[in-house]
Amino acid sequence: MALHFSSDEFESRKASLLAKMADRKLDAMLIFAQETMYWLTGYDTTGFNLFQCLVLRKDGSTDLLTRSADVRQAEQTSNIGTIHIWADRKKKKASPAVQLRGLLEKLDLLGCRIGIEYDAHGLTGKDAKTLDDSLKSFADTEDASRIIPPLRAIKSGAEIAYTRKAAELTDLAFTEALPLIKAGADEGKILATMQGVVLEHGGDYPANHFSIGSSESALLCRYKTGRRTLDAQDQLTIEWSGAFRHYHAPAMRTLIIGRPSPRHLELYEIAKEALLAVEQVMRPGHVIGDIFDTHAKVIDEMGAHAHRLNACGYSVGARFAPNWMDWPLIYRGNEYAICPNMTLFAHMIIMDSDEQVAMTLGQTYLTTESEPESLSKLPLELIVR
Repeated sequence: MALHFSSDEFESRKASLLAKMADRKLDAMLIFAQETMYWLTGYDTTGFNLFQCLVLRKDGSTDLLTRSADVRQAEQTSNIGTIHIWADRKKKKASPAVQLRGLLEKLDLLGCRIGIEYDAHGLTGKDAKTLDDSLKSFADTEDASRIIPPLRAIKSGAEIAYTRKAAELTDLAFTEALPLIKAGADEGKILATMQGVVLEHGGDYPANHFSIGSSESALLCRYKTGRRTLDAQDQLTIEWSGAFRHYHAPAMRTLIIGRPSPRHLELYEIAKEALLAVEQVMRPGHVIGDIFDTHAKVIDEMGAHAHRLNACGYSVGARFAPNWMDWPLIYRGNEYAICPNMTLFAHMIIMDSDEQVAMTLGQTYLTTESEPESLSKLPLELIVR
């Protein structure tokens, strides 16, 4: 069985969740997020693009309703108690949500209080609506989407070890690709090298694509299709992450090919000053919103207010497609308290569309009892090729 955590760790996680369920007087939870299933049971699959549900009852028993293609996946990668199959059928009354209701009835949950994890990429709006309709006269239901994320946000020792390994892969991918980044280089070769290094050294595919863009596309913060060759005078923005056992440690850089413009140098100093300032508040005694406010204050006071974003990072951990962003997001007013053993990605992104100048600087931190630890060992200096 391919479990990546000890049985004691899984039991501890389940106990913490059952305690939260007891506080909410829930008899069961319907879990749809793949990262939650992985965290709670080890279940590891890409099959969450289709309907599947893990039922956790207050006595700690677990039942998975999934398709036949994932039965062996669940058997080999998880400690789930019982696996049930829903069959693909054309009839509307045989939808997987209706089949889930049948399972819940067999589990003696009629008339019980059930929490539902709606905030999941695998639960489409259509399926959620069908689920609600099927349970309307069956049980008392409520949105329980925010019970588990705070539990997952604080990492165990084993999770931190996996994140450190992911950070090593993040650094190695960049170090191996750096010699390729020069005039005449193909963006595809850079990407292939970075992803290849991660896989070659035991890592995983990341939960979303690496972002790469040069020239005017260096101002983009997302992946897009299409490649180009770097010019003798160019700018290149890369956001990437090593991934190990699905744990992520993203980083972000804008590199200059040729000679940096005065605006590049100016924005780099702003980004570096903001990131260093963020480190001073990324510690217990502050809230997540303080990170955003600190980054915004520095950037605004240094004259780049019009070119920053409305968020500057997020928690990271074990995530599945389509993205590696986890809860909580770093934005203004987020009052979630910073605690030790969180893994937070802070990115300073400044995009001057007027002058078509990009600048980014970001890395993943481990929070401690005092100052945060950067998990990346890459230097923060502006890289000119």
